Amino acid sequence: MGDEDKKNNSEETLEVTFDNEEEENNPASLIKKLRQKIKELEEKNQEYLIGWQKERADGVNLRKRLEEEKSEFAKFAKEDIATEIITVLDSFESAFKNKEAWEKVDKNWRQGVEYIHTQLINVLSNHGVSVVSPLGELFDPKRDEAVETVPTEKEEDNHKILEVMSAGYKLQNKIIRAPKVKVGEYRSG
Repeated sequence: MGDEDKKNNSEETLEVTFDNEEEENNPASLIKKLRQKIKELEEKNQEYLIGWQKERADGVNLRKRLEEEKSEFAKFAKEDIATEIITVLDSFESAFKNKEAWEKVDKNWRQGVEYIHTQLINVLSNHGVSVVSPLGELFDPKRDEAVETVPTEKEEDNHKILEVMSAGYKLQNKIIRAPKVKVGEYRSG
Protein backbone atom coordinates (compact mmCIF):
# COMPACT_ATOMS: atom_id res chain seq x y z
CA MET A 1 0.00 0.00 0.00
CA GLY A 2 1.54 3.32 -1.03
CA ASP A 3 1.69 6.47 1.15
CA GLU A 4 -1.10 8.07 -0.89
CA ASP A 5 -3.34 5.00 -0.39
CA LYS A 6 -2.68 5.03 3.36
CA LYS A 7 -3.48 8.74 3.53
CA ASN A 8 -6.69 8.29 1.54
CA ASN A 9 -7.68 5.28 3.66
CA SER A 10 -7.16 7.12 6.95
CA GLU A 11 -8.92 10.21 5.63
CA GLU A 12 -11.79 8.04 4.48
CA THR A 13 -12.33 6.57 7.94
CA LEU A 14 -12.39 10.03 9.53
CA GLU A 15 -14.57 11.68 6.92
CA VAL A 16 -17.86 13.00 8.25
CA THR A 17 -20.51 14.28 5.83
CA PHE A 18 -23.21 16.80 6.62
CA ASP A 19 -26.53 17.31 4.86
CA ASN A 20 -26.32 21.08 4.87
CA GLU A 21 -24.01 24.00 5.81
CA GLU A 22 -25.93 24.86 8.97
CA GLU A 23 -25.39 21.35 10.32
CA GLU A 24 -21.66 21.55 9.45
CA ASN A 25 -21.20 24.76 11.49
CA ASN A 26 -23.13 23.45 14.51
CA PRO A 27 -20.72 21.94 17.11
CA ALA A 28 -23.44 19.71 18.63
CA SER A 29 -24.20 18.27 15.21
CA LEU A 30 -20.47 17.72 14.57
CA ILE A 31 -20.08 15.92 17.92
CA LYS A 32 -23.12 13.75 17.16
CA LYS A 33 -21.76 12.82 13.73
CA LEU A 34 -18.29 12.09 15.17
CA ARG A 35 -19.78 9.89 17.90
CA GLN A 36 -21.73 8.00 15.28
CA LYS A 37 -18.57 7.56 13.20
CA ILE A 38 -16.63 6.39 16.30
CA LYS A 39 -19.36 3.85 17.02
CA GLU A 40 -19.18 2.54 13.43
CA LEU A 41 -15.39 2.27 13.64
CA GLU A 42 -15.54 0.51 17.02
CA GLU A 43 -18.01 -2.02 15.60
CA LYS A 44 -15.76 -2.63 12.60
CA ASN A 45 -12.74 -2.92 14.91
CA GLN A 46 -14.60 -5.47 17.06
CA GLU A 47 -15.54 -7.43 13.94
CA TYR A 48 -11.86 -7.55 12.88
CA LEU A 49 -10.78 -8.55 16.40
CA ILE A 50 -13.29 -11.42 16.55
CA GLY A 51 -12.20 -12.62 13.10
CA TRP A 52 -8.54 -12.51 14.14
CA GLN A 53 -9.29 -14.41 17.37
CA LYS A 54 -11.18 -17.10 15.45
CA GLU A 55 -8.31 -17.51 12.98
CA ARG A 56 -5.80 -17.72 15.84
CA ALA A 57 -7.91 -20.37 17.63
CA ASP A 58 -8.19 -22.33 14.38
CA GLY A 59 -4.39 -22.24 14.08
CA VAL A 60 -3.93 -23.50 17.65
CA ASN A 61 -6.49 -26.29 17.08
CA LEU A 62 -4.77 -27.28 13.84
CA ARG A 63 -1.39 -27.54 15.60
CA LYS A 64 -2.92 -29.71 18.34
CA ARG A 65 -4.62 -31.97 15.80
CA LEU A 66 -1.37 -32.35 13.84
CA GLU A 67 0.53 -33.26 17.03
CA GLU A 68 -2.10 -35.89 17.89
CA GLU A 69 -1.92 -37.35 14.38
CA LYS A 70 1.87 -37.42 14.56
CA SER A 71 1.71 -39.24 17.90
CA GLU A 72 -0.79 -41.79 16.53
CA PHE A 73 1.39 -42.38 13.49
CA ALA A 74 4.40 -43.01 15.74
CA LYS A 75 2.38 -45.56 17.75
CA PHE A 76 1.38 -47.45 14.62
CA ALA A 77 4.97 -47.40 13.34
CA LYS A 78 6.15 -48.83 16.67
CA GLU A 79 3.50 -51.53 16.49
CA ASP A 80 4.61 -52.61 13.01
CA ILE A 81 8.27 -52.78 13.99
CA ALA A 82 7.46 -54.55 17.28
CA THR A 83 5.40 -57.16 15.44
CA GLU A 84 8.34 -57.93 13.16
CA ILE A 85 10.78 -58.19 16.07
CA ILE A 86 8.35 -60.47 17.93
CA THR A 87 8.64 -63.04 15.13
CA VAL A 88 12.42 -63.04 15.71
CA LEU A 89 11.82 -63.56 19.45
CA ASP A 90 9.59 -66.52 18.57
CA SER A 91 12.54 -68.11 16.79
CA PHE A 92 14.67 -67.65 19.90
CA GLU A 93 11.93 -69.19 22.05
CA SER A 94 11.69 -72.21 19.72
CA ALA A 95 15.43 -72.76 20.02
CA PHE A 96 15.30 -72.48 23.83
CA LYS A 97 12.40 -74.97 24.10
CA ASN A 98 14.37 -77.77 22.45
CA LYS A 99 16.31 -78.49 25.66
CA GLU A 100 18.22 -81.48 24.32
CA ALA A 101 19.60 -79.65 21.28
CA TRP A 102 20.14 -76.43 23.24
CA GLU A 103 22.27 -78.19 25.88
CA LYS A 104 24.55 -79.66 23.17
CA VAL A 105 25.52 -76.18 21.95
CA ASP A 106 28.76 -74.66 23.27
CA LYS A 107 28.08 -72.85 26.57
CA ASN A 108 29.70 -69.55 25.48
CA TRP A 109 27.70 -69.51 22.26
CA ARG A 110 24.50 -70.26 24.21
CA GLN A 111 25.18 -67.37 26.59
CA GLY A 112 25.77 -65.04 23.64
CA VAL A 113 22.50 -66.00 22.01
CA GLU A 114 20.63 -65.61 25.32
CA TYR A 115 22.22 -62.17 25.73
CA ILE A 116 21.03 -61.12 22.25
CA HIS A 117 17.54 -62.39 23.13
CA THR A 118 17.58 -60.27 26.31
CA GLN A 119 18.76 -57.24 24.33
CA LEU A 120 15.82 -57.56 21.93
CA ILE A 121 13.37 -57.80 24.82
CA ASN A 122 14.97 -54.70 26.41
CA VAL A 123 14.74 -52.73 23.15
CA LEU A 124 11.04 -53.57 22.90
CA SER A 125 10.55 -52.69 26.57
CA ASN A 126 12.21 -49.30 26.07
CA HIS A 127 9.58 -48.60 23.41
CA GLY A 128 6.59 -49.61 25.54
CA VAL A 129 6.27 -53.25 24.47
CA SER A 130 5.93 -55.81 27.24
CA VAL A 131 5.56 -59.58 27.39
CA VAL A 132 2.19 -61.02 28.40
CA SER A 133 2.58 -64.43 30.02
CA PRO A 134 -0.53 -65.06 32.17
CA LEU A 135 0.42 -68.44 33.64
CA GLY A 136 -1.80 -69.24 36.64
CA GLU A 137 -4.22 -66.38 35.95
CA LEU A 138 -7.89 -66.74 35.02
CA PHE A 139 -8.50 -66.99 31.28
CA ASP A 140 -9.46 -63.61 29.80
CA PRO A 141 -10.93 -63.89 26.28
CA LYS A 142 -10.16 -60.20 25.64
CA ARG A 143 -6.47 -60.85 26.23
CA ASP A 144 -5.80 -64.56 25.71
CA GLU A 145 -6.18 -67.02 22.84
CA ALA A 146 -7.12 -70.49 24.08
CA VAL A 147 -5.58 -73.21 21.93
CA GLU A 148 -6.72 -76.09 24.09
CA THR A 149 -8.73 -76.93 27.21
CA VAL A 150 -7.12 -79.32 29.65
CA PRO A 151 -9.23 -81.44 31.99
CA THR A 152 -8.39 -80.85 35.66
CA GLU A 153 -9.56 -82.46 38.85
CA LYS A 154 -8.77 -79.35 40.90
CA GLU A 155 -11.73 -77.02 41.10
CA GLU A 156 -9.44 -74.01 41.75
CA ASP A 157 -7.81 -74.61 38.33
CA ASN A 158 -11.14 -74.23 36.49
CA HIS A 159 -10.74 -71.54 33.79
CA LYS A 160 -7.14 -70.91 34.88
CA ILE A 161 -4.27 -70.80 32.43
CA LEU A 162 -2.26 -73.96 33.04
CA GLU A 163 0.30 -73.51 30.26
CA VAL A 164 1.42 -70.66 28.02
CA MET A 165 2.23 -72.08 24.59
CA SER A 166 3.57 -68.76 23.27
CA ALA A 167 3.84 -65.44 25.05
CA GLY A 168 1.73 -62.49 24.03
CA TYR A 169 2.84 -58.89 23.71
CA LYS A 170 1.27 -55.53 24.36
CA LEU A 171 2.24 -52.02 23.30
CA GLN A 172 1.37 -49.68 26.15
CA ASN A 173 -2.08 -51.07 27.07
CA LYS A 174 -3.01 -52.52 23.67
CA ILE A 175 -2.54 -56.23 23.01
CA ILE A 176 -0.63 -56.57 19.73
CA ARG A 177 -0.42 -60.35 19.96
CA ALA A 178 -2.51 -62.50 22.29
CA PRO A 179 -0.76 -65.18 24.32
CA LYS A 180 -1.65 -68.72 23.17
CA VAL A 181 -2.67 -70.70 26.25
CA LYS A 182 -4.04 -73.97 27.56
CA VAL A 183 -6.97 -73.48 29.92
CA GLY A 184 -8.02 -75.78 32.75
CA GLU A 185 -11.53 -77.21 32.70
CA TYR A 186 -12.76 -78.71 35.97
CA ARG A 187 -14.41 -82.10 35.76
CA SER A 188 -15.62 -83.65 38.95
CA GLY A 189 -14.65 -87.28 39.29
